[in-house]
Amino acid sequence: MSTANEPRLSKAERTAQAREKAREIREAQLKKEKRNKLLIGWGIVVAVVAILAIIALVVTSSIQNNAPVADSGPTPANGNVHGGVTLLANSEVVKSEPGTVNVADVPSAPATKPATVTVPGGEAEAGKPVKVIAYIDFICPVCKRFETTYGESLTSLRNEGKISLEYRPLGFLDQQSTTNYSSRAANAAACVVNSSPEKYADFFNLLFERQPAEGSAGISDKDLKAMATEVGAANIDSCVDSKQFRPWVKVATQEAAAIGITGTPTVFIDGKQWDGSTDLNAEIQTAIDAKK
Repeated sequence: MSTANEPRLSKAERTAQAREKAREIREAQLKKEKRNKLLIGWGIVVAVVAILAIIALVVTSSIQNNAPVADSGPTPANGNVHGGVTLLANSEVVKSEPGTVNVADVPSAPATKPATVTVPGGEAEAGKPVKVIAYIDFICPVCKRFETTYGESLTSLRNEGKISLEYRPLGFLDQQSTTNYSSRAANAAACVVNSSPEKYADFFNLLFERQPAEGSAGISDKDLKAMATEVGAANIDSCVDSKQFRPWVKVATQEAAAIGITGTPTVFIDGKQWDGSTDLNAEIQTAIDAKK
């Protein structure tokens, strides 16, 4: 409100004052727009850097996971040269010292599948429990179904001392993930049996319980390490990072193909292949009765 003695502004002065006010408003708006543009620009830069970092991480991980695997290497302690780990009663496994394997020692795969597949180390032994050998793949959904159907009864039979149960994890389905998950999971399981054999069965079961979908990246190495810790196994970080037993898995996979195995699960009972059309428990019981 103007006072009585306040001089009145002329029209020209009022116009100039209005122009000055408009100029100040316009400058403030321009500064605001410039500031917003800078914020948006920096936001884009930060987002691009973050995306590039993620891409670099994914590419690096992919290169590491899909890098060529050596043709020779160590077997884990408590694993055999055929890629197997044999479970006995409760948490026991057949103990063994580390050895070495080499792809060069594996015969070539047959041109056609033989009528009868002879499984190495599968022959029956007098006075010993029935040998059950199962070739499996940790991303194979049919293998998970096999475990769901027969895992409990197989565990009971080995706890009763009636069978020994040997699993031979393969990398048959590496192409069914973007990270060679089958071989990575088999390597992680080998790392566990090498240092914590009493935790192998628990880790094996957990791998199937959390089985990833075919076609996915599978469980990351980081999570595989965490799962080993979860079941109480010793730290397997360096074993997983160095792919210590990937050559062992590679040799087992190629040997399986060489003897005529074309898929998983493939199961043998005292050397005789189970065709899957009959009840596995009944077939095992027949083999047990034959030894009495």
